[in-house]
Amino acid sequence: MTGPVVPRSKAVVSRQNTRDKHPQLGLWFWEIDRVLLLLVTLLISIGIIAVAAASPAAAERYSEGTVRFDQYHYLYRQLVWVVLSVPVMLIISTMPKERARRMALVLACIFLFCLALVPILGSEVNGAKRWIGSGFAKFQPSEFLKPCFTVGMAWLLSLKVQDRTLPVVPLSALLMGVIAVLLMKQPDFGQTVIFGTVWLALLLLSGVSLRIMGWLFGAGVAGVIGAYLFYDTATRRINDFIFQTGDTYQTDMAHATLTAGGLLGTGPGGGEMKFRLPEAHTDYIFSVIGEEFGLIACLGIALLYVAIVVRVFVKLLDEEDQFQLLAAAGLTTQFGVQAMINMAVNTQLAPSKGMTLPFISYGGSSMLALSLGFGLLLAFTRRNPYLVRSPYVFKWSGK
Repeated sequence: MTGPVVPRSKAVVSRQNTRDKHPQLGLWFWEIDRVLLLLVTLLISIGIIAVAAASPAAAERYSEGTVRFDQYHYLYRQLVWVVLSVPVMLIISTMPKERARRMALVLACIFLFCLALVPILGSEVNGAKRWIGSGFAKFQPSEFLKPCFTVGMAWLLSLKVQDRTLPVVPLSALLMGVIAVLLMKQPDFGQTVIFGTVWLALLLLSGVSLRIMGWLFGAGVAGVIGAYLFYDTATRRINDFIFQTGDTYQTDMAHATLTAGGLLGTGPGGGEMKFRLPEAHTDYIFSVIGEEFGLIACLGIALLYVAIVVRVFVKLLDEEDQFQLLAAAGLTTQFGVQAMINMAVNTQLAPSKGMTLPFISYGGSSMLALSLGFGLLLAFTRRNPYLVRSPYVFKWSGK
């Protein structure tokens, strides 16, 4: 026996007709989190403006001999990467959740293999071997592995719901250990911190006991102490940051550039400190924004990142699917921690690291990898709005 038919408004009928004419596009448009899409669009737009501001400084620094770069050389290249990356993000966001998960798992295996090849085939830049390939085909495997690792770890830990006897925690620890060793050999301490933070966050969300989390926290502290004692890169960075024993030019200049413009900045193109700043277009672009657009603009950007993180976690409060909960939370944690580390370095709250500011810093690998990760996040946060807003329609039809 069926219940009474619940009448639908003309607006609902009109939206239904629109989806019937364009089923795939209509379904994507009504299921996608348009607030998240708007926020990431704002970040990408701000990134283009920021790279335009930093490009003259970077072009002057990297022009040498007969090789002279146009002052907007890096802006033009960034526009190319944006044109390539945004469609990647949108296409991935249209995928059904199961297909997006399978794609991420396959890519995780591929990029983990590439990461293992870095010590053998990688090219060295600024004393670190993190890249594979050359020219336009040069990429950083760890950047692409991050979102795929997060989804893979979420899938592995979600299996515990189906069978609690599966040793998913030891397996995840083994995988994390392998990745940490490969990253530390490059060396890339900053990426190791991000991978480890995401892993711990997923363990906590998956329901691992507080006793195990306590042991893992203790192991993490021991690992940091061990890195300080026996890992030269970590020893140097920590000593430079805490005891000011080494070269602190980069972080000192980043802080000076950040505060040079005051609250409102010098105006677009008016910055002078940026020409003395290393990596103005990548690691320290946040400082360039501070000089030319002011500390208020920097605060606004920080709030944009906070808004994205809060938006996702609030949306996940009523999520029932364990995998989708872990995957979306993990991708958001990765995104937020990377932004936090970059801004902390620019404000002298953390030691110098080669960490880009998501969707704002210049970089092909970074832009493509972030688009891959955010596309996955958009795919895993898609929801049918009628299941939430019109529950009675489905109730009476027996669904």
